[in-house]
Amino acid sequence: MKSLKVLQHHLADSNNQLAILEDKLEHHHASFTDKLLGLNLFPLQASGVDIFQINVGKMCNQVCKHCHVDAGPDRKEIMMRETMQLCLHVLANSNIKIVDLTGGAPELNPNFRWFVEEIKKLGKHIIVRCNLTIILANKRFYDLPEFFRKHQIEVVSSLPSFTQDRTDRQRGEGVFEDSIKALQMLNAVGYGHEGSGLILNLVYNPAGAFLPPSQQALEKEYKLELAKKFNIVFNNLFAITNMPISRYLDYLLQTGNYDKYMEKLVSAFNSSAVKNVMCRNTISVSWDGFLYDCDFNQMLDLKVAPPTSQHLSKFDLSLLNNRNIVLKQHCYGCTAGAGSSCGGEVAN
Repeated sequence: MKSLKVLQHHLADSNNQLAILEDKLEHHHASFTDKLLGLNLFPLQASGVDIFQINVGKMCNQVCKHCHVDAGPDRKEIMMRETMQLCLHVLANSNIKIVDLTGGAPELNPNFRWFVEEIKKLGKHIIVRCNLTIILANKRFYDLPEFFRKHQIEVVSSLPSFTQDRTDRQRGEGVFEDSIKALQMLNAVGYGHEGSGLILNLVYNPAGAFLPPSQQALEKEYKLELAKKFNIVFNNLFAITNMPISRYLDYLLQTGNYDKYMEKLVSAFNSSAVKNVMCRNTISVSWDGFLYDCDFNQMLDLKVAPPTSQHLSKFDLSLLNNRNIVLKQHCYGCTAGAGSSCGGEVAN
């Protein structure tokens, strides 16, 4: 598979994605903004910046069917060291405590290890969103579990299912086998074991046009099956709703499921989830240093509202702490059912 960008697909343009999402004539879905207005929740405001999520590049060794980043081996966008230095300057001069490194496969950035070491010098807690297969992709990555352990990195990894068929259908042939091996390597250095302090969390995304089941029930099932079949342990499972953008939007349109899926999101809207959505306490940084309310807004090129603080070079924490969140129809994905964030469910 190739990325939408390399295929010159019309959905590679974020404006075309937004045109579909915001088309009220053809797609008669209730406005997300109007929904919040009716509940006196608009404008939705940030509660501060606790998490600094950095996309260090769109290059990846996988081409997953549901990927909202449209990442892949053919994507060349990579965060340069100069932009990383701007990130470090922001972190050194703020009380932000959590840094969430994502991609693509963040480990493919040639400055990844240097960046991690520099962030740790600032005393920050680091989360790395590792796709697992990168650990086995090349000999130079075989020591990643030990590198993660040394720097006390919290590892968050996608595993769509505890079965090979479902995982490989979503993420590519051979992904499940390599993922299991990588999880066993992480377990071998202490990850996922109670009392080790080495956190290993897994992520579940639905394979089709439906919402995730109960996160708690799914976690129990994952733990039972992975322990029984592969002697694998982990800490938590995050159930994340697929956002109707990029490759997943393409899937919905190709299968004729777009309107049905949006109706599911709208009908499952949960006002309790609104208060805890990740955009309220997170800033998302793109590979080229621009600022967004969340990773999904980043992929739709919806920069933060304060026009004077839309890039790391003009970072103004006082403005960003109290900003109004930029909202569009895809935001229903984070507020449906139990809600969804990079840390899984946000409401009961």
